Amino acid sequence: MTDASARGPSAFAGKAYVDRVKSRKAAESRFRAMGLGAILIGLFFLCLLMWSIVKEGAPAFLQTNIRLDIEFTAAEIDPTGTHNQDDIQKADFTAIARAALRAKLGDVPGNAAGRRQAHSLLSNGVEVNLRAMVQRDPSLIGKTVPVWVLASGDVDSFVKGDIARATPEDRRRVSNRQIEWIDRLTAEGALAKRFNTNLFLSGASAEPEMAGIGVAALGSFYMMLITLTLALPIGVATAIYLEEFAPKNRLTDLIEININNLAAVPSIVFGILGLAVFINFFGLPRSVPVIGGLVLTLMSLPTIIIATRAALKAVPPSLREAALGLGASKMQAIFHHILPAAMPGVLTGTIIAMAHALGETAPLLMIGMVAFVVDYPASPMEAATALPVQIYMWSNLPERGFIARTSAAIMILLAFLMCMNAAAVWLRKRFEKRW
Repeated sequence: MTDASARGPSAFAGKAYVDRVKSRKAAESRFRAMGLGAILIGLFFLCLLMWSIVKEGAPAFLQTNIRLDIEFTAAEIDPTGTHNQDDIQKADFTAIARAALRAKLGDVPGNAAGRRQAHSLLSNGVEVNLRAMVQRDPSLIGKTVPVWVLASGDVDSFVKGDIARATPEDRRRVSNRQIEWIDRLTAEGALAKRFNTNLFLSGASAEPEMAGIGVAALGSFYMMLITLTLALPIGVATAIYLEEFAPKNRLTDLIEININNLAAVPSIVFGILGLAVFINFFGLPRSVPVIGGLVLTLMSLPTIIIATRAALKAVPPSLREAALGLGASKMQAIFHHILPAAMPGVLTGTIIAMAHALGETAPLLMIGMVAFVVDYPASPMEAATALPVQIYMWSNLPERGFIARTSAAIMILLAFLMCMNAAAVWLRKRFEKRW
């Protein structure tokens, strides 16, 4: 008799069995294809989004400047000859820059309309920049030096192609005479696009060529510092208590449920809480980074607590048992062995929570961090704004220059977020242990 087991399953496989196997394999292939297609579609739209942001924001990193021979007239800037800061502050640097521009152009009409056309080639922020130069280096007084000064936003838009030359004169903000001057200055090498340092160093401004993210970045730094200082120790301590010391009863179950629910609460709710508690109840000033840091701390705590508890649970029980078996107390076992082993997960959760907090806008709007702040805050108790809020404010402004700066600020914010997430991945790989 022939052994049935030796013939294998193919001897008993009928057409229906073979069809079912083919159908399952075809379904698996279709599922793989759909999964790969979904990934490719997601990557396509992500690349499209990034390309649109980079395309819009890249021009903001360059700014049109005009090279002028500025005569820092001592009679105007330092009439007393003592380099007095009050005299320098009162000096009319706008008139000095305009005189240098008229001398550079040479053919400026003598009437008021012609002078206005010439003067509008310069930014209104020229006075600020020239005054800062003299305040930094008073030896410039009485000298004539070549200086690259900011062109106006309209000139910058024309040079970058945002204002078409073919547009009729009555429909564009740059006149034919101004275009002639721009072409001549460009041919002479006296008009060029240079790296825009104002984008990184300046604060809020009504002029797009003067606006920057410096004050907003410092405000975000203050808030992240406060958030990290408060959220990390409080979150880790709470997670250790709930995971290692808290009795298992209805109260702790209720606390755990609420922590999990808080992680899903919309961020604007935390802004309302900060407005009600920190501003209305405690009377803290609006638009200061310390309140923003407190609100972001409340928002980050659930994420840190949940990540820390998951990291503590992932530590093998044998490590705890070995420490206790060798005579360590429970506190020593936790802080000397379990917590260091769980640190990769703790750091990863913390950085992810901080990255989430860095990009938040809604809670900061609720506590009034939309102020028009020009000067750098000296401390977290002075008025400031934040990088995502600055992006929000620029997006509402109609000038073409602010559109480019909005995209540029988004690029900078995304770069910070990618660096923070890359740090989280590196820390996990650096401290991760295989059990």
